Amino acid sequence: MLHTITRTTGRNVIILLSSILSLIFVATVSVAQTPAEKALAESGPLPENSYGSPQAPVTVIEYASLTCHRCRDFHLKTWPAVKAKYVDTGKVQFVFREFPLNALDAGGFMLARCSGEKKWSAVVDMLYRADDAWAHAPDPLEGLGKLMRQTGMGPDAFQACLKDQALLDGVNAVSRRGAMAGVSGTPTFFVNGRKASGVLTIEEFSALVEPHLAAR
Repeated sequence: MLHTITRTTGRNVIILLSSILSLIFVATVSVAQTPAEKALAESGPLPENSYGSPQAPVTVIEYASLTCHRCRDFHLKTWPAVKAKYVDTGKVQFVFREFPLNALDAGGFMLARCSGEKKWSAVVDMLYRADDAWAHAPDPLEGLGKLMRQTGMGPDAFQACLKDQALLDGVNAVSRRGAMAGVSGTPTFFVNGRKASGVLTIEEFSALVEPHLAAR
């Protein structure tokens, strides 16, 4: 009789352990990243261009192009309010990633990168504000060269930057990861991983961010 109880208990232990292992397996599967989530989490080989605290409760990632009018509109009309309301107050970390739609986009992003971390934001801002002087000019390269000379970049550095194959490969790698994350056009935003496409007003941006802040 005692032997029977011991054998039954052992079988129950095995069943219990099997159940626990099954739960662990299910939990592991549930938290495993999808390919799209992994691509979003890993930007690529280039340093991130970001604003705000990495400890902010909300992370917004924007994939943008420089010749995209909707991207320009967001940058010029909405971004200042976003920065003041959410980034500067520690509520949002905003990450800007390259998603070139054409060779001009790629060249502009390369020149911004070559300008250095301290000038990067100012160069991107200049390229958006002066897009008619290069993106829609008869000779876009000449227009880019003139604009970059205003930042202190001479002709030799300009040419060397645009010939930097490793940098071009890096920009394209960021773009490819964006495509894997689900980006097909610009601008595309991810708010704590949730995708939103198209130009956003500050009201629309707030509608996406505030629920995440309220859920803290």
